[in-house]
Amino acid sequence: MELENKTIVVTGGGSGVGRAMVERFAAERPHGIAVVDRNGAAARAVVDRVGGLAIAADLCREAEVVRVIGSVQAQFGPIDLFCSNAGIVSPVGGLDVPDDDWHRHWNIHVMAHLWAARALVPAMVERRDGYLLNTASAAGLLMLPGAVPYTVSKHAAVALAESLAVLYRGTGVRFSCLCPEVVETPLVSGVDRDPVGRFLRTTGRVLAPADVAETVVEGLRDERFLILTHPGSREKAVLRANDADAYLDAVAGLWAAAGGTAIGR
Repeated sequence: MELENKTIVVTGGGSGVGRAMVERFAAERPHGIAVVDRNGAAARAVVDRVGGLAIAADLCREAEVVRVIGSVQAQFGPIDLFCSNAGIVSPVGGLDVPDDDWHRHWNIHVMAHLWAARALVPAMVERRDGYLLNTASAAGLLMLPGAVPYTVSKHAAVALAESLAVLYRGTGVRFSCLCPEVVETPLVSGVDRDPVGRFLRTTGRVLAPADVAETVVEGLRDERFLILTHPGSREKAVLRANDADAYLDAVAGLWAAAGGTAIGR
């Protein structure tokens, strides 16, 4: 997909990878860009630099996703590329994480993707054109110990994108799933003092958001389903598939080295 003259939406576009994608997309001369973020001031700051439409929205509710899509269509017309990129890492933990926080991870990382697809895909099928980019994580292919709600919801995000890519193959609607490893964003810095953050920084090279955005543009241009940012992600996923015990042993060793604790030890 070429981005010139396209109408693009980026959720979570006020910071991190989302902001970098907006800035990179703007260089492709799109018809219009909508920057969506829970932090309305951050979204407006990005729009002040690159132009477009800033929308403040909390995408934990379907009505908010629908409102965002309606606002963009009223301003720019049909949406060509919807980047469902909003995400959270905290709170980290496992069985101790309260249900409300599990639900927030699930709504942002899974349901927001589903709600966007539900609102957009029928019209895209009708005109036989459209693209959905869902940001998951390398944790959706592998795991992030100590951040269980994040890992579980990101696995589900990958599965959702795969399912839609199969169900709508041949309709003209394309799907990509972005699975970055460690990127220098506020999400990562928010857990830097935790074993989760230390584990992240031992697993691979930390990329700048601009590097990820460049990879995204290349992946969209090639219409690749799985967009990976780190060369080692594929090899780790293959190890996980071929020898789950060896993969879990390796992750457990890295988790212990990061100061994480195994329950019962």
